[in-house]
Amino acid sequence: MANDNDDTQEEKDFRQRYAHELHKKKMQNLTSSHFGLDEISDELARVKHQAMITPGRRGEQIKHEEINKEILRRISVGSLMKQNT
Repeated sequence: MANDNDDTQEEKDFRQRYAHELHKKKMQNLTSSHFGLDEISDELARVKHQAMITPGRRGEQIKHEEINKEILRRISVGSLMKQNT
């Protein structure tokens, strides 16, 4: 996966807009088998499917990277919330 620093301005703008959209995805109960990432998991499945159809597209690579970041962010936020209770 490419480094964020190597992105063109257009790719940085796309990455920022897509990350913002991911933040808005609904999160279900954190006790579910998907760590409460149902809409994120669905989005990841769509991105992986599109990447298989058209491999090497930069947009799908960026989306995959941003989904992974969002999943990790939500898991870490969830674990911090559990520690504080």
